[in-house]
Amino acid sequence: MVLLNDFIVYFWILKTKQMTHLQAGDKAPDFKGLNQKGEEVSLANFQGKKVILYFYPKDMTPGCTAQACNLGENYTELTAKGFEVIGVSADSVARHQKFVDKYELPFTLLADESKEIIQAYGVWGMKKMYGKEYEGIYRETFVIDEKGMIEKIILKVKTKTHTEQILTELGQ
Repeated sequence: MVLLNDFIVYFWILKTKQMTHLQAGDKAPDFKGLNQKGEEVSLANFQGKKVILYFYPKDMTPGCTAQACNLGENYTELTAKGFEVIGVSADSVARHQKFVDKYELPFTLLADESKEIIQAYGVWGMKKMYGKEYEGIYRETFVIDEKGMIEKIILKVKTKTHTEQILTELGQ
């Protein structure tokens, strides 16, 4: 009976355990990845700058496009306030370049096909859509301050008004 209970507990943990999630005040995990041009980019490149690091499921999908376009349309305002914008998904460098070209996105997109950055930030796990469960990327945004500390985490992203949401939540 003990063995069966241990198996049930182990199985439950495997099925329900999400990655440990970071919190505001934590040091942002460093990362390295390739941008849409195939150039290596790391968090260290942005030392001394504020970073909006947003994770999204997939290029060219309606919600992801709305979010990226909203950030792109407000990019001048964001940079004027001292922010750099970096988007991360598991898409390839080539797919990111097509996405950037099609929607004239002015910021960096990182290709994380190995999901190392995605896992470091705890944004990979079980999702549910139309009653079906699957693994995928959680749409979340991390605001990182000039010292590399997480200032804010937005878990419920409003794709069409994401810039406004970020600035409101930061009190700006």
